[in-house]
Amino acid sequence: MSLSAELKRRVPKVLGPLMASLLMAYFAYHAVEGDRGLRAWQRLDIEIAEASDVLAEVASEREALENKVARLNPNNLDTDMLEERARLVLGYVPSNSVVIGNGLVPKDGLVLQAAVR
Repeated sequence: MSLSAELKRRVPKVLGPLMASLLMAYFAYHAVEGDRGLRAWQRLDIEIAEASDVLAEVASEREALENKVARLNPNNLDTDMLEERARLVLGYVPSNSVVIGNGLVPKDGLVLQAAVR
């Protein structure tokens, strides 16, 4: 039997399983590495965790700001909060207060000189 006759006899038997194996390998590769594969899923899980941390941080900052705003509400005015803001923003110091140092330093870095009587 010649080599070409042997190949003609065996190639059709091997061609089907070979194509099926290549097709399975193609889908397996894209199931892991594709746009919607396992690695993309892991990256999205990491991004979701980071976004959740940022969300928690921003939510706590928002809650703190809402608390400050609520204390400055005219219906429920916190006089200590109002006095603190007046001292920092306007440089106001009541006449019965004792100031130690040269001035007031608000959070924005501006130094306001307070007039003490």
